[in-house]
Amino acid sequence: MKIFFSAGEPSGDQHTARLIRELKSREPEFVAEGYGGPNMLDAGCHLLFELTELAVMGFLRVIPLLAKFRSLVQQAELHFDQSPPDAVVLVDFPGFNWWIARAAKKRNIPVYYYLPPQLWAWAGWRIKRVRKWVDRVLCALPFEHDWYRVRGVKATWVGHPFFDEVAERTLDAEVMQQINAGGSSPLVALLPGSRNHEIEKNWPVILEVVGRVSAAVPSARWIVGCYRTQHLDRCKVLQSEAGLTTSLEYFVSRTPEVIEGADCCLMVSGSISLELLARRKPGVVLYRVSRSSRLASYFLMKCRFITLTNLIADAEVMPEFISLGNPETDIRGMTAILTEWLSDPQALAARREMLERLVGHATVTGATRRTADILMKEIRERYKDDESSQAEQTRAA
Repeated sequence: MKIFFSAGEPSGDQHTARLIRELKSREPEFVAEGYGGPNMLDAGCHLLFELTELAVMGFLRVIPLLAKFRSLVQQAELHFDQSPPDAVVLVDFPGFNWWIARAAKKRNIPVYYYLPPQLWAWAGWRIKRVRKWVDRVLCALPFEHDWYRVRGVKATWVGHPFFDEVAERTLDAEVMQQINAGGSSPLVALLPGSRNHEIEKNWPVILEVVGRVSAAVPSARWIVGCYRTQHLDRCKVLQSEAGLTTSLEYFVSRTPEVIEGADCCLMVSGSISLELLARRKPGVVLYRVSRSSRLASYFLMKCRFITLTNLIADAEVMPEFISLGNPETDIRGMTAILTEWLSDPQALAARREMLERLVGHATVTGATRRTADILMKEIRERYKDDESSQAEQTRAA
């Protein structure tokens, strides 16, 4: 059995790596190949290209990479012709993955979309692409499953693999000891995002909030969870340029420990909000929108919520700040919320209770296992159908 995966986001790379390991544990001869990142490589996937290096958002950022994306699509087309997989599994990253889906369907290769893009929030008209190029959508959120099925798409709810990862993750004891060394001082986790441009746009605003909250709550400690070493380096440079004198403690690839050790978080919007939910950690969410990306700005501003935890709750459990233009108003709002949480234990406890009420039905584990079940069952059924068809042709001859 051979599956071609295409995951362009760091989080997608992480979730796909888990799925690959699950499939390999069931079928030792299973072959994983495609586009992804370092986690997939570690899981034994043969990478044709490390796609996570190109993770971008916004039309203007994509333009310089169009030729590269096109060459990767052509590479996939050639690969499908020469060595067709049994299935193609796409993970988020819709701008690129639509092309991979189309290439696969033209060659009669089944296409599955695992953790599909949030079309229901900002691009409902693209449902036509899903109907045309995707055989089954494997949904992370219950309402997502309903949305697709009402629109004539084969969809199955599997849950979100983030909750598997949180449940199974063993936290590093030494790192936790280092994080907890501050005693009773209130501790805030800063999560600057997993993409370079997210750090460039959001981190200076976060630093301004840190400075103002520190002035109001001098006892607060600040820990930073960086995705990569290069992100840590850039965060430190921007901190120096901002002239922030507040002490920040940096960690790389230790985001679960950073979240677990914190009393609350200030984060760039992303799927990491699900880990905050699973760990019952209150968070304030920031997302800076570029004026140059007018279309993205319009859709984000029209969304009621952009944070997955808020979408699940259909309420602003985590305060969101979608920031366009001068961020001063947003800085004041974030500063006020964090200052209240750090100064008033009851306010923070009330926010934790809101998260606790969500945890029961929203953080179900088993997404990776359920996804593997579906893929193996349907691929094996396809094998049987092909064998039956060949047998009938032989008898007819």
